[in-house]
Amino acid sequence: MTAQETPDQATSPRSQRPRDTRGTLIRAAERLFAAKGVDGVSLSEIKRAAGQRNAMALQYHFGDRAGLLRAVLDKHLPAVDAGREVLLQQYEDSGSADLRSLAGALVLPAAAKLGDPDGGREFLQIVAELLNRPEPLVELVVTEGSSIYPWRRLVEALLPPESTMVLHTRFTAMRFCHAELATRAAARPRRDDRLFTSRLVDLVTALLAAPVSEQTARLLHERDRRDQTGQKAPAR
Repeated sequence: MTAQETPDQATSPRSQRPRDTRGTLIRAAERLFAAKGVDGVSLSEIKRAAGQRNAMALQYHFGDRAGLLRAVLDKHLPAVDAGREVLLQQYEDSGSADLRSLAGALVLPAAAKLGDPDGGREFLQIVAELLNRPEPLVELVVTEGSSIYPWRRLVEALLPPESTMVLHTRFTAMRFCHAELATRAAARPRRDDRLFTSRLVDLVTALLAAPVSEQTARLLHERDRRDQTGQKAPAR
């Protein structure tokens, strides 16, 4: 309390409200981004949902939509990264080459957000939307220092070169993983997510381990040859 404040002013809801304005806006954005899509909700809707009458509150705290989305992701990504880093360290310490363990390192830290009552389920839906767009916004989810980078390196050592360098199997696994988590997150909460999560690890493992068929390898070779010679693909 300052010399100019009375005790009532120092503890009144009006005086406390600005301290939590940023958090209230983030929570409102989580809910609406998850329900309507990141681009499907106006900033005015978010301000109304947060109970903000100050027209400049959102701009003051976040600048614009991109800054607000960044704040939502930054609220959750550190915990996911920390969990994944622990699992990757355990994998490296084990000295084994176990693809399922690496699939688990992708799935489990994100799946833990299913049990986070402070926007975790909404976060999963938002990430899935960003990764599964026609033009994925990967850079918003995989930021500098992300645990995805060491995960990719460790997975790459277990896959054939064409799976990682050309066919982008790791990214397909990420998209699938988050699409499934988002579907689960959008549904009513279950008492136990362990069976779902274990099966999702199975499926991500299978996706990563999927062999490159003779037909796919042939088509890949034909594409590379056309690229080298400048030939156009035949009309279909």
